[in-house]
Amino acid sequence: MTSRHLSCANRRKFLAQAGGLAAIAAGAPFGIGDVNVSAEELGPRKPNQRVADAYKIRHEAALFQKGLPVPAHDTNGDDTRYANAVGSFTKSLPHTPDGLVVPEAYEALRHALSTADPADFDAIPRGGVGKLSNPQSAFAFQMDGADSHHLGIRVPPAFASAEIAGEMVELYWLALTRDVPYADYAVNATIAAAAKALSNLSDFRGPKAGGVVTPGTIFRGNAPGEVAGPFISQFLLKDVPYGPYVVPQKVRAGLAGVEYMTDYGAWLNVQNGSPSPVPPFQTVPAANARYINDNRALSAYLRADFSPQGFINASLILNTFGLNALSPSNPYRSSLNQAGQGTFGGGEFIGMMAHAAHVAVLACWYQKWAVHRRVRPEAFGGAIHNMKTTTARYNIHPEILNAPVLTTILSNYGSYLLPMGYPEGSPTHPAYPAGHAAFAGAGATMLKAFYNEAFVVPSPMVASADGVSLVPYVGAPLTVGNELNKLASNISIGRDASGVHWRSDGAEGMAIGEAAAIAVLQDLRHCYNENFDGFSFTRFDGTPITI
Repeated sequence: MTSRHLSCANRRKFLAQAGGLAAIAAGAPFGIGDVNVSAEELGPRKPNQRVADAYKIRHEAALFQKGLPVPAHDTNGDDTRYANAVGSFTKSLPHTPDGLVVPEAYEALRHALSTADPADFDAIPRGGVGKLSNPQSAFAFQMDGADSHHLGIRVPPAFASAEIAGEMVELYWLALTRDVPYADYAVNATIAAAAKALSNLSDFRGPKAGGVVTPGTIFRGNAPGEVAGPFISQFLLKDVPYGPYVVPQKVRAGLAGVEYMTDYGAWLNVQNGSPSPVPPFQTVPAANARYINDNRALSAYLRADFSPQGFINASLILNTFGLNALSPSNPYRSSLNQAGQGTFGGGEFIGMMAHAAHVAVLACWYQKWAVHRRVRPEAFGGAIHNMKTTTARYNIHPEILNAPVLTTILSNYGSYLLPMGYPEGSPTHPAYPAGHAAFAGAGATMLKAFYNEAFVVPSPMVASADGVSLVPYVGAPLTVGNELNKLASNISIGRDASGVHWRSDGAEGMAIGEAAAIAVLQDLRHCYNENFDGFSFTRFDGTPITI
């Protein structure tokens, strides 16, 4: 807060405090009562030299980031290609009965984003009680790592592309299989049908085995190790040592078979930013909470988690594995008389996890609002429904318009709308890239930098089919690196399981989160006093990196 935001009386108090702090920073004795105590500082640097060295580190870090190439931030063109904005994010703005945004409202949003004037954001019309989620954070700065505008991602699939058609087919199958336990994937007929349908798509980019999607690869991510072992990462299953408590990772999942926004009136209300006319999100009693055993439970977890939660929990779990679970470059791994805390220890790990997640979210929100404004799957489903039931015509690829899964959706729900896991549908910010994926990419990257990717997770577990218990996992060893990749995808692609994101939202969100964390680590690398050889780990694309 600066003095221009304060009342006159508070401004005088602020300036007095600032003057006192400046005097202390300049070396004035710090008074305790009536006694002046002179400072005695141990260390190789005198105060003025320390100030100069700190400035040098910050200045050189800023110059390094400034010197990196600036990405082009190309778009798929949908935002200007369609005058009716059918290919753009418009949720919570006023819509017409055919589900299209009122043009003046969308133009007000674009105008505010072009000026970044807070007053222009306040003038954006609302369609109901919903509010846009933090568009001004697209223009925020932070003091370390890469600037949020300095990180790029690939152009998202276009509204008319085969890739987005394939992603939408996957989302309909995710809705139909939300209640299938992961333990039953190998024998479930609906999962088999979904795998076959995804295998037949011309541009589906999920993982495959032998060129086809299988029950062992379906709905998983593409990073190394993600198709090995249980569907859910060990870091979402094992108990969390949370200070004086031990916290079982059980969730209160939504009720099986309860889907939302399958009625056109409810769907339109949600697009306008009004509540869906259905009962509140239903959960089972706390006593019946379960481990994450299916996509219904995973969706419930991802509706309520906070940004770095899964990765803070993973760090707490990793700390119980002993010194060998730390990165081989950690200087305290072999020290006889010292242990890490504020550096190379639990204190730093937790703090940097949260910080990297915040930096990643800023980069993500810039892409969401200022660059892409990608349509959400629920709105795409509305366009499909209107094409199938009215004379409306949009530029949608035939692989989704003619997909057999739509016949099943219509039979089960009475519409072609995408069944949603949450009554409110998606959050009120654009789809691309995914926020959960951004902080997941950042969190997993920080953990891979701080811990030993090759360390084998002890006593691995898997949720029982009903989620009531954990049972021992029997199979090939599960490494920390692979399980961290899996954790990132559980949290990013897991959002697809509720219908709120596209697969490519997750993949590119993880990529920008990884890039944001790497930039933070590049600055952090030069801040240590310890003998340190640098951070070494494997990126999501399988390439090694040393910082």
